[in-house]
Amino acid sequence: MDYAKNIIESLGYLQKIIDCRLKKFFQKENNGQFDYPELVLEPDDSPLYHFLVRHKLNIEEYIILLLSLMPHIQPNFMDPIIQSYLPHGGEFPEIGGVKGNSYRSTMPTGETAMFLLAGNDISKRMQATKYFSADHFFTKENILMLESAKDGEPRMSGRLILQPDYVDLFTIGVASKPIFGPDFPAKLVTTKLNWDDIILTEKTRKQIDHIKTWLLHNPTFLNDWEMEKRVKPGYRSLFFGPPGTGKTFAATLLGNQFNRQVYRIDLSQVVSKFIGETEKNLEKIFNKAEYKDWILFFDEADALFGKRSNIQNAHDKYANQEVSYLLQRVEDFPGMVILASNNKNYLDSAFIRRFNSIIHFPMPSEEERFAIWKKNIPPKVTLAPNLDLRSIAARYELTGSAIVNIIHFACLQTISKQTMILSKEDVLEGIRLEYEKEDKVFN
Repeated sequence: MDYAKNIIESLGYLQKIIDCRLKKFFQKENNGQFDYPELVLEPDDSPLYHFLVRHKLNIEEYIILLLSLMPHIQPNFMDPIIQSYLPHGGEFPEIGGVKGNSYRSTMPTGETAMFLLAGNDISKRMQATKYFSADHFFTKENILMLESAKDGEPRMSGRLILQPDYVDLFTIGVASKPIFGPDFPAKLVTTKLNWDDIILTEKTRKQIDHIKTWLLHNPTFLNDWEMEKRVKPGYRSLFFGPPGTGKTFAATLLGNQFNRQVYRIDLSQVVSKFIGETEKNLEKIFNKAEYKDWILFFDEADALFGKRSNIQNAHDKYANQEVSYLLQRVEDFPGMVILASNNKNYLDSAFIRRFNSIIHFPMPSEEERFAIWKKNIPPKVTLAPNLDLRSIAARYELTGSAIVNIIHFACLQTISKQTMILSKEDVLEGIRLEYEKEDKVFN
């Protein structure tokens, strides 16, 4: 789809605004009403148009948005307009703007926005600062920001920065996914499977249905029923049980069903031995995830949210402060957070009380193991006459993840033998290898 038409119209409109403001300035018309030219955009299916409608942007907010988007589309946009009013050169500090290390054209700053919105009218300039406050949706929803100015320099001298995912959304129609690394220590997890592919107890499935109900109907409860002032908007769930029992799988399936991206937090990148660093690393994730409709999945969560200890030294004091910060930050997060742990008793009791749901993923029963075995055997494979899956399921207590690993191993052995018959010996060898991982005795 072509998203360029309204952007071209909008940049033409921004050029008129700059031209009108410069003309008024250089003609020394400091008094009188400044009238914005008329903006006409055709309704279309572009992300930019949907953004304007959803947020009900006023003309000043739209000008700021265009200023932050402009360098990514037409780098040498402002300079020719300014030069037309300064044909013999010279500086024009009133309009702001800075040069980058590699970017040679002028990049708009908060001063640029203030000049276009208010000129030299001090009263209007003071009013315009509201668009850069922490309470404005530009900042709250992490859409665009005013870069922090250097120490001692005016706040409005910072660049206008449109977040990369919105640059991509407005230009190519798809918001970019964050790149895993120190600035975003979380990985997107996906699956091509569906709910029919997971074997859960009836109790576990019913509890997950409660999460589905929240995802479907909580916006109606908060907005239409006017309960947003009384109830925190987020949802916190604890999935606990042995490794391999479907905790990550279930979280990913929730993301699939409700078209929400699921990010698994990499604790090795988050937890730090240095005081205050763990909070900073986690804050990067929460800031990025605000208002994104993501599901944040903390695996092995007791590493972050473990029980607080008695204070015996300075390290204990800071460790407890760290847990307290994490508890509050998760509770304040407006989206869905799922914590996974092998044992819920490992977690701080103060946090247990804050969960909306606590869901047990137990070891599968014999019948459930049998169902997992049957469901994951490839349809092209024939079982050897002596391979009885029911007896295998009855004798060997395994998680769903372990069973899938065993089937994978045995099928690869089958392929290497150039046959389509899955042998009992290869299955048992796969079971033995899984038992060795956990130092269990295999008979």
